[in-house]
Amino acid sequence: MAGLVLKGIKKSYGDVQTLHGINLEIQDGEFIVFVGPSGCGKSTLLRAIAGLEDISAGELYIGNKQMNDEPPSKRGVAMVFQSYALYPHMSVEENMAFALKLAGASKQETAAAVDRAAKILQIEPLLARKPKALSGGQRQRVAIGRAIVRKPDVFLFDEPLSNLDAALRVQMRVELSKLHSELKSTMIYVTHDQVEAMTLANRIVVLSAGRIEQVGAPLELYHRPANLFVAGFIGSPKMNFVHGQLVAADEKVAQIKLKSGAVVKAAVDARKLKPGAPITFGVRPEHASIDVEPGDSTMAGKIQVVERLGDTTYFYLDVAGSDTPFIVRAPGDKHAKVGENIVVGLPIQRCYVFDEKGQACPVTW
Repeated sequence: MAGLVLKGIKKSYGDVQTLHGINLEIQDGEFIVFVGPSGCGKSTLLRAIAGLEDISAGELYIGNKQMNDEPPSKRGVAMVFQSYALYPHMSVEENMAFALKLAGASKQETAAAVDRAAKILQIEPLLARKPKALSGGQRQRVAIGRAIVRKPDVFLFDEPLSNLDAALRVQMRVELSKLHSELKSTMIYVTHDQVEAMTLANRIVVLSAGRIEQVGAPLELYHRPANLFVAGFIGSPKMNFVHGQLVAADEKVAQIKLKSGAVVKAAVDARKLKPGAPITFGVRPEHASIDVEPGDSTMAGKIQVVERLGDTTYFYLDVAGSDTPFIVRAPGDKHAKVGENIVVGLPIQRCYVFDEKGQACPVTW
């Protein structure tokens, strides 16, 4: 096993730069998830670590060794791709053993490694089958097993669950978490799905346009996003944003006037901003409420859409100053009709303020 250090990693394709000086330290045994929208550079960064892409500038260390010029086979990494990339004419056992045979491992060593991986992944009954006789989830297990037999220092996963249906994705997330607990290996996982990031990672690296926006534990990013991008990306449904302006601020609370004229409060330190400064007010759907509690700020909205999911109901509201429908999460038995005007409670201890550049004011709760 090994940790990684990335110092000023850049990647360019001609005049087009896709990675803009990535600095990151990954501890031995961590499960790190790179997350971000399509085109943010997360797969490019993973491929640069693997050696499948040349690094244009910067330094990459795996363990204590600089790996910039080392070929993929010498880096001690194993990669699991989005496509399973199994050899169709080989059995499961042969697919898993292939890399070890190429490396010149003995038959006994190869058989032991394949047997160990099959037990970990619970695919022992499948060893004699060809890939065409496997389900999507089984094929992905075989692809992961092929990586395990190599006993790499670092596992690299490039959106490995994106080809699976919803139920299988949930099941495989559990399996990957169990795999990390058992192997205690360093794992780097790329996904655009923030639910996968939140449930799998020790730390999440949020990327946008080839730059790191924030690094932290899942709940740290959820409760204390550094900026509008992270706040809008982490959380499902995403955070609500409403335009407004700062009225007043002290070290614990800011008062904001929204476009509707409502004055609301947020437990943040906004003293760096001047009264009258344009801001963005944020609150998550699960923290907004149509049951107003004492001490809540309030604002009004008109219901556009109601989504009933059984245990949960989502109300989509038309709110002045919001570019998208304002979402309120409520219990499944909460009733309100489309077209109805309602009052929304906004708990002071769960609201956010972002300045004109999108940077978050520090929360004080």
